[in-house]
Amino acid sequence: MFYEPARRNHGLPHNPLKAIVAPRPIGWISTLSQDGVANLAPYSFFNMVSEQPDILMFSSAGLKDTVRNVMATGAFVCNLATIELIEAVNLTSKAIPPDESEFDLAGLEQAPSRLVKPPRVAASPCALECVWIETLDVKDRHGASSGRHVTFGEIVGVHIDDAFIENGLVRTDRLHALARDGYFDYSWVDEVRSLPRPG
Repeated sequence: MFYEPARRNHGLPHNPLKAIVAPRPIGWISTLSQDGVANLAPYSFFNMVSEQPDILMFSSAGLKDTVRNVMATGAFVCNLATIELIEAVNLTSKAIPPDESEFDLAGLEQAPSRLVKPPRVAASPCALECVWIETLDVKDRHGASSGRHVTFGEIVGVHIDDAFIENGLVRTDRLHALARDGYFDYSWVDEVRSLPRPG
C-alpha cells in the first residue's frame, strides 16, 4: 500500500506510522507545578538527542500540564518506565485536573531528586534529572503551527539502582525498559546482542 500522511488516506482504523516507527522509548516525565503539585505523565515521542552535552527531548500534543510546568519551573525528571511498572505508566496517561497528582492516582511513592525540585518515581530503577533548555512549537513544511511542542532538557543528574550494574555496565536486559509499539501495544527489552562496530 501507499498513502500520504497529510491526507490520512491509508484507510486503516489507526495511524500506521505509530506501529512502523517502533519501538519508541517512553519518557515518564515528572514535574512540579508552581503550586507544588507533582505531575507525572508518559510520552512515547521521546529520546536522547545528544551527549556532551547530554540532552533529551519529549514531544507533547498541545501545551499539557507537563510542558507548562517545565516552562514555569525550569526542570523535570525522566523516570525509566519498565514492564514491572506498566500498569502505573498507563494509569498516569489519564487526563486529570492540574491540582491533582498522578503519583497519588497511581499509588506511586515519590523520591527526592538531588539537583532539581521535581520528585522521582521511587520504584523506577533509573531517573534523569533535567534542566529545561527550550520548548519549540513544531511547524509543518508550510510553516504552520502543528500544535505539537518539543521540550529539550539537559541531563544534570543520573540515578541508577546499583542492582542493575554488573562489571561496570548497566544491564539493559535486566531493566526491562518499556516501549510503545503503536496502538495499545507495548514491548520491553529483556534480551540484547552485542555486535562490535567494524573497523
